Amino acid sequence: MNKESIFDLITWYQKNKRDLPWRHTKDPYKIWISEVMLQQTRVETVIDYYNHFIEELPNITELSLIKEERLLKLWEGLGYYSRARNLQKCAKILVSQGKENLPNQRKELLSLPGIGKYTAGAILSIAYMQEEPAIDGNVIRVLSRIYKEKRDFLNKNVKEEYTNLLKALMKDFPSDDFTQSFIELGALICLPNGTPKCTECPLQSVCQAHQTKEEANYPIKKKKNPRKVVLKTVFVYTYEGTYQIQKRKEELLHGLYEFPSIDKEINNMEEYLQQHSIKYQRIQYLGEYKHIFSHIEWHMKAYQIDLIEKNSKKYATKEELIKKYSIPTAFQRILKSIKE
Repeated sequence: MNKESIFDLITWYQKNKRDLPWRHTKDPYKIWISEVMLQQTRVETVIDYYNHFIEELPNITELSLIKEERLLKLWEGLGYYSRARNLQKCAKILVSQGKENLPNQRKELLSLPGIGKYTAGAILSIAYMQEEPAIDGNVIRVLSRIYKEKRDFLNKNVKEEYTNLLKALMKDFPSDDFTQSFIELGALICLPNGTPKCTECPLQSVCQAHQTKEEANYPIKKKKNPRKVVLKTVFVYTYEGTYQIQKRKEELLHGLYEFPSIDKEINNMEEYLQQHSIKYQRIQYLGEYKHIFSHIEWHMKAYQIDLIEKNSKKYATKEELIKKYSIPTAFQRILKSIKE
């Protein structure tokens, strides 16, 4: 790549960029929130979450003060809930230091929980207009194809090499447009898992993979280990219009509310309930559900069990489950299938 190709890329971006709410601000806080939400989540999904989040928590002070349960409810459905917790950890640190927004120094940003090199680069280049590259999955895909890069971008030296390359190229251009043009190209043109739209690409003349018609071969992907499959039985215990829930203690989905479950398949529910001295008046099978995490799959069978006696566990109405308690996506479909 050279100055001419970067000029073409930014010109393309300015004509074709999507109208996204976080592109209407230079507030580092709001750009930070959008970047964290966009990790592992599609833009179309993030827009509504971002708008609701910023409406309720417009600044770092408000974020630092919100109760965790409400924070997780705002985040419900986005997944990777440690992102939300790290946002609040950062906010509390900054407020304790007397700051009203994120710092404009790379070293300070990287010292905060959950802020890595990409997020720091995005904040600095987009909000603070500094010459700090931001390399995410979209940018890696673009660079891999342009240079037919066979090395692993997870390698620290490889990423550092391309960071320095981008840093040299961005000196003559607005850093915000530079960063976002590469991200946008990867999102709209240099597509993953399919045929990229090379005829529409402003960088096609400098793309080595395109010139040899090997776009589909890049980036080089390492074979992933197969996900572990866990069979689960989910119990939707009901009593007079309320439903038993519990807060997860496990690391996965820690602190969120769930229906009770066990990690095995039960063949005879009546026998199981009798063995555990659970008095019930009706059992209804709610169906089979599957939820995929990055490293594990839950294959769940859910049962609604109407209790005769209420035990000492926590219960909530369906309205409370929808509006108050943060229920992971893994259980949302089961929640919707409850028979009232």
